[in-house]
Amino acid sequence: MSGPFTVSDYLLVRLKQIGVDHIFGVPGDFVLGFLNQLLQSDVTYVGTCNELNAAYAADGYARIRGVGAVATTFGVGELSALNGIAGAYAERIPVVLIVGSPATAQFASHALLHHTLGDYQIPLRIFEKITTASTQLASAETAPAEIDRVLTACLVHQRPVYFSVPSDVALMACEQPGPFPFPQPEASSPEPLREAVDAVVAALAKAQRPLIIAGVELIRGKLQDEFAALLAASGLPFVTMMMGKTVLSETHPQYCGLFEGDRSIAAVRRRVAEADCVLELGVWLTDFNTGGFTTHLDDARTIQVGHGTVRVRQQNFLNVSLRDCMAGIARKMAPLAPAAFMPHVRMALEPPVSEDPLTEQRFFDRVGTFLADNAIVLAETGVSLFSVAELHMPEGATFIGQTFYGAIGYTLGATLGAAMAAPERRVVLFIGDGAFQVACQELSTLLRQHLRPIIFLLNNDGYTIERVICDHPYNDLQPWKYHALVDAFGGGGLALDVRTEGELETALERAAECETLVLIEVHTGRMDCSPSLQSAGKAMAAINNLT
Repeated sequence: MSGPFTVSDYLLVRLKQIGVDHIFGVPGDFVLGFLNQLLQSDVTYVGTCNELNAAYAADGYARIRGVGAVATTFGVGELSALNGIAGAYAERIPVVLIVGSPATAQFASHALLHHTLGDYQIPLRIFEKITTASTQLASAETAPAEIDRVLTACLVHQRPVYFSVPSDVALMACEQPGPFPFPQPEASSPEPLREAVDAVVAALAKAQRPLIIAGVELIRGKLQDEFAALLAASGLPFVTMMMGKTVLSETHPQYCGLFEGDRSIAAVRRRVAEADCVLELGVWLTDFNTGGFTTHLDDARTIQVGHGTVRVRQQNFLNVSLRDCMAGIARKMAPLAPAAFMPHVRMALEPPVSEDPLTEQRFFDRVGTFLADNAIVLAETGVSLFSVAELHMPEGATFIGQTFYGAIGYTLGATLGAAMAAPERRVVLFIGDGAFQVACQELSTLLRQHLRPIIFLLNNDGYTIERVICDHPYNDLQPWKYHALVDAFGGGGLALDVRTEGELETALERAAECETLVLIEVHTGRMDCSPSLQSAGKAMAAINNLT
């Protein structure tokens, strides 16, 4: 690195130290000074087609690496990224937004400068609502402490943070950082912890058919090892909801399947219904997670261990962490007999009929056997999310879906982020034609970066998820030749068009052997979707008075 060590350099070193090797973004004049420093650093810049997709990419990257980052220019750039940051906030994903802003003198003068809103503080005030910490760096003297404070908050709370970096401050000479002071897990209060663990263990010991529901906070808190230790010590069987899917490998012998209330398969629904004690670990009771709030879990037989709170029937224990509570249960609980397990059994597939048109059911049944070990599997909100969530994932697979916030188009940008985060793993995306039209430009970035995801683009002629709620012409789209976009965006990938079961078999064979990006356009019927999505559509129609 030539020249003085700057505020930008300090921020870049800190990002590298906490696990950021790539920053996604779009250039603009106010952020160019920071980007020039970035190009000289150990962090790699990945340019995207727009700021929204850059934010989605940083989100996908963070889900694999633990933290992600995006850089934009002031006003027009950061506000384009707003929805991506909002989704990360809703789903508790640690994303660092770096905004190159006008110089401090311009903030003071309120000059009517391009990209601004007259009031230069409006963007900061907006992002304060959807970040866990935010700051405008004011000087080289105060910047190091502010950078450390905000990044620490990002890691502690697992939510986005915001830096406004004025163009003059970005290039000011600055002290160099030492090792990053990583925050330690918050300790539980000893007495409430002891009482909570004793109460949980006592309730589980009395049960004949106890069961764990493993939730999203185990993933967000990186508590997979602690959860695995609890399972090993206790012998308890477990299910997950959508947001907790692949918290551990779904080949785990104690895994019973996906629980989504009344939308669950019969065996899982029955297993949960028969449980006389249900231990919820870090569960979010969202509408998609609970099958439209149809879990029917009785408070009298449910124990809830969440973010700092444990509830055992009528008792509440505060200042008890999920990590400490699981460790305490593992130490004290006697193991359950293996006979209580209900292992998942993969169904045998009927052989394909070459000329039969593909249906949604046949397609997902087949690709469920195609997914490779250690794959990263992304599913877009809609037909893809509801169908892929019900697939049994192979050993070591990671499932990503924006299950709570549900912004359509999220997964194409997130695929870019996940593929950059783990180039050694095969990334597989399932996305509908409607969502793809929202974010299609990032296909060109995937090609430009020579990444090798397999993209299954489900062309069902419009917004099927909206059609199952209310079927009207506003759900129609201009038909595209989606597979032709691989060549239109510069080539370098394999594009296939699939309409029959036989064509799918050929496409899967070619995709498995291909080491470039693969886009398979899969044609299915307009209203062809899983029963769980049809049920969700009816529930959403009722909520919105559309029945």
